[in-house]
Amino acid sequence: MAISGELLIGGQRVRRPETFLAVNPSTGENLQPPFSSANAEDVEKACELAWSAFHSYRELDPEKRAQFLEAVGDQIMALGDELLERGHAESGLPLARLTGERARTVNQLRLFADELRKGGWMGLRIDPALPDRKPLPRSDLRQRKIPLGPVVVFGASNFPLAFSVAGGDTAAALAAGCPVIVKGHSAHPGTSELVGRAVSAAVEACNLPRGVFSLLNGNSRALGQSLVAHRHVRAVGFTGSRVGGTALMKIASERKEPIPVYAEMSSINPVVLLPNALATRAEALGKDFVGSLTLGAGQFCTNPGLVLALDGPDLKRFVESAAAALGQVPPATMLTPGIHAAYEKGVDKLARNDRVTTIARGLDKAGVNCGRGALFTITGSDFVQHDEVAEEVFGASSVVVRCADEAELVRVLEHLEGQLTSTLHLTDEDTAIASRLLPVLERKAGRLIANGWPTGVEVAHAMVHGGPYPSTSDGRSTSVGTLAIERFLRPVCYQDIPDALLPAALRRDAPKRPRRLDGVYVAD
Repeated sequence: MAISGELLIGGQRVRRPETFLAVNPSTGENLQPPFSSANAEDVEKACELAWSAFHSYRELDPEKRAQFLEAVGDQIMALGDELLERGHAESGLPLARLTGERARTVNQLRLFADELRKGGWMGLRIDPALPDRKPLPRSDLRQRKIPLGPVVVFGASNFPLAFSVAGGDTAAALAAGCPVIVKGHSAHPGTSELVGRAVSAAVEACNLPRGVFSLLNGNSRALGQSLVAHRHVRAVGFTGSRVGGTALMKIASERKEPIPVYAEMSSINPVVLLPNALATRAEALGKDFVGSLTLGAGQFCTNPGLVLALDGPDLKRFVESAAAALGQVPPATMLTPGIHAAYEKGVDKLARNDRVTTIARGLDKAGVNCGRGALFTITGSDFVQHDEVAEEVFGASSVVVRCADEAELVRVLEHLEGQLTSTLHLTDEDTAIASRLLPVLERKAGRLIANGWPTGVEVAHAMVHGGPYPSTSDGRSTSVGTLAIERFLRPVCYQDIPDALLPAALRRDAPKRPRRLDGVYVAD
């Protein structure tokens, strides 16, 4: 399938005179073809089409929406190796990594299809009328959740498939019944176009309104800002920097009708090494930590950017093991020249801080845009006085915080901002101290991990990929797993509405679905 560089607006291909080029981060060379940059007319057209499609798509039978999601997955798989090869050229990510990411993308589409069929997402609640109740009767009350409306999804730089055009935000919004307008990431526009054409093909094959999906490319901030500000847009899904996320939140909050922005932004994912775990396996922990830190050049939102432990000989053994392991790791191509430049700036800032000690660096650079791993250390007392040390450095950089005692460890944890994950390495002998730390970690993070590493997010029903600000803009939500559909739904109550006017799922003769009947959960 030849990549054209065109926009996809409601299934129609559109070419514009203003263009930009993708860059191969491994070589620094431009990639063909030129890609059209969407303008204000394109934004208006895509949003109008989405709003028009919303009124019928939102009431589409859940089974048909499920079939549509599965069709999107099938169309993505039908792209074959071309998708992987273009993704590799635009991101520098290995083909094996992209193969796994493609599988994750398709599997989460299928997971949402299964969720649609099960019906729990509808949030059905029925409180039957009690006409004889004293002192006052109760009306018949029925509740369901309905989609918000058109959703704008911003493609992510570090996941050109799983968090981009047909990624988790798009899958959740389409499952909820919301048309989607994707603002493609400028780092991988060819990959985005291929996936966008797969989604458009599924829209056509399932005979859906053409405004259900659009893809707008462009490398200007104005494009994303205008989409968030558009009157027909009802919610936003974003994965990226704190600066970008908070800017979109500000636009959304200042609209005449404010809308939610579900932004995943900044996290350093603290790892706590408890005393007995450190005493019994310090060397192994050091080696495994470096494996997690340098995975994918450290370009994961769950990268372990902070390690905390009580200072002493066991922590010294961990540091020595980690330093030796990191010293053997070759530099890896980063996603874009801009991300590489930001990484180098962040590492240099840490190295120049007089309270921070450089422990180790990875092997010397080889090639353009290569990120060389970095490991630093600081005392707990200095850490809480220097907020800049806790700033995220996107890439394979981490700081070991040496705490004098448990009280200082708690102070450091309390000092941290909201996180996507927090990890404890422990043994049975560490249970007491772990139980004292756990309430702090619960308040700080969306996912707690024991004896593992934060890199790697399972797409499952119980997964939470979110956390308190600034890890995300709304810690009550998740961007991974079936609970993500909740972001794009809102409850509506129907009081004494005649059966003929009720939504099909709430009628008295409706097929039984999971629901809460007079306060009691009923499965069938």
